[in-house]
Amino acid sequence: MVSSLFLFFILFLVSLLIILALIVRPKSVRIPIKSRHVFITGGSSGIGLGLAHLAAAEGARVSILARSPEKLAEAKRSILLATGVEVDTFSADVRDYDAVSKAVDESGPIDVLVVNQGVFIGKELEKQSPEEVKFMIDVNLLGSFNVIEAALPSMKARESRGPASIFKAGIYGYTAYSASKFGLQGLAQALQQEVISHDIHVTLLFPPDTDTPGFEEEQKKRPELTSIIAGSSGSMKTKEVAKICLDGIKAGKFTVTCHFIGFLLSLAIVLACFH
Repeated sequence: MVSSLFLFFILFLVSLLIILALIVRPKSVRIPIKSRHVFITGGSSGIGLGLAHLAAAEGARVSILARSPEKLAEAKRSILLATGVEVDTFSADVRDYDAVSKAVDESGPIDVLVVNQGVFIGKELEKQSPEEVKFMIDVNLLGSFNVIEAALPSMKARESRGPASIFKAGIYGYTAYSASKFGLQGLAQALQQEVISHDIHVTLLFPPDTDTPGFEEEQKKRPELTSIIAGSSGSMKTKEVAKICLDGIKAGKFTVTCHFIGFLLSLAIVLACFH
């Protein structure tokens, strides 16, 4: 009896949240990609590279930024072969504001900014060194501040649309990584309030495990329990996640989820904010 009442309460709460979301959601917008400048950090592999392929195929001018010149050159070749579009590449570490600012200036005014870089070291907190924690926060969170701060003035000046930040909710074994990504959630929420008057829309992606080279390495190192929890929702192909992300950006959505588990995680985070 108690379990039935609890289940009813949960279903009622979820239904209420969905209804409230439908009531308060902002009006629909369409953010064009064709002939727009799309700037993607972490664009040499994974979801970032998938987004670069899709944006180029839709007629965007694409710039990608990453640390490795070799991976950037390989990404540039793959996009050219697949789409016939030659993208601009910039080698920089997002932790270095001056290098990021220089790349942004050289690339020209940005219409759609995809903040996609990310590093991961999967360990329980007590097994993680301070250096590893600092590395993830510096790249995932502070690096995002650097990229957005460098790009935002020119985006405001031309009333561009669509800075987008990749975000992942946390599970066991992701303690430090989640801290950096939950910081991105707060950044995105506050940033949206600051830039909406300039017709700029912020998008948060809740990606599942995604079949990327980084994910293959992650699987080798993360705790067994983390793999069990993550495996319950399955993984998706990079192209699938990239398409969902790009569609969300073009629709001006604040949150983008890839499947039902991601939707539940986004609801859980909203509930946590009101706890």
